[in-house]
Amino acid sequence: MGRFIQIAVAGADFALRMAKLEITPSIADSVGVYVASGIGGFDVIEREHCKLIEGGPGRISPFFIPAAIINLASGVISIRYGARGPNSATATACSASAHAVGDSFRILERGDAEVMICGGTEAAITPMGIGGFAAMKALSTRNEQPACASRPFDAERDGFVVGEGAGILILESLDHAQKRNAPIVAELVGYGMSGDANHITHPAEDGNGAYRVMRAAIRDAGVQAEHVGYVNAHGTSTPLGDAIETLALKRVFGDHARKLAVSSTKSMTGHLLGGAGGLEAGISALALREQKLPPTINYAHPDPACDLDYVPNHSRKAAFEYALSNSFGFGGTNAALLFKRWQ
Repeated sequence: MGRFIQIAVAGADFALRMAKLEITPSIADSVGVYVASGIGGFDVIEREHCKLIEGGPGRISPFFIPAAIINLASGVISIRYGARGPNSATATACSASAHAVGDSFRILERGDAEVMICGGTEAAITPMGIGGFAAMKALSTRNEQPACASRPFDAERDGFVVGEGAGILILESLDHAQKRNAPIVAELVGYGMSGDANHITHPAEDGNGAYRVMRAAIRDAGVQAEHVGYVNAHGTSTPLGDAIETLALKRVFGDHARKLAVSSTKSMTGHLLGGAGGLEAGISALALREQKLPPTINYAHPDPACDLDYVPNHSRKAAFEYALSNSFGFGGTNAALLFKRWQ
């Protein structure tokens, strides 16, 4: 298995144990898996390419393809736990795992499954992975202070820091969860998708794609924007992206934006790329359960273009009923997930 698959399997194991869910033969057909990745097995591709160059095609592992392709995270989890329901994967860059969670939500809504193991995974810290993002000038160059390099919304931000990991959630229909007395963390109530149709890497400068995807998720839930108390921002720590997301937040929330808590947990985890949306969906759900706002760390220099409440440097207690999680990706692909506090 590529490292991204190994991490996804570990995440699924944690999630299933936290959910106290055992996939028995009686429910196996109604349990699906939908785990995304933006890049997949870069580590495997690089390793096997070296074998090809040094020893010819006969040296390539027969496991090369299944160790590297993105849908094998879902495939291996399905095989390991006997989940025989819908099985799929998305590869929509940094929106991939938010799309996987949202698409799983739709699968449950239409009755094609009762349970979905969903989210995303990424392990792209490799020479080609880091080299490629560096060549794009996307990464922070604060190499002398690596712990401070990811600084979303700060005036001195200069690019993102690549992270690795997985965020895996167990989504269930309410009826199924209550019948088995599941430890419910939060309720997923809204999902939005949009496309920028603007540029291969840059978001539209007016934030239109981000605006429309947040609005779609809120509309899908049937609530008013002012009901949202917290936004887990995409907030990658890039000069352009953070300012545009701030602009879109102001457009969506109007006067309420000044009362809204917004934070980027990428300041602490780095940017998990295709795994980010799953991780941040889980953080948003746990924030609702704990009634605690995660911080944006490394926030030291206010930026006039980023002038909202970014929960600077320290978490804090708060009372809020809805949390929105944003994910935006190269190619102009956007996803937003809206969670409600479970009581």
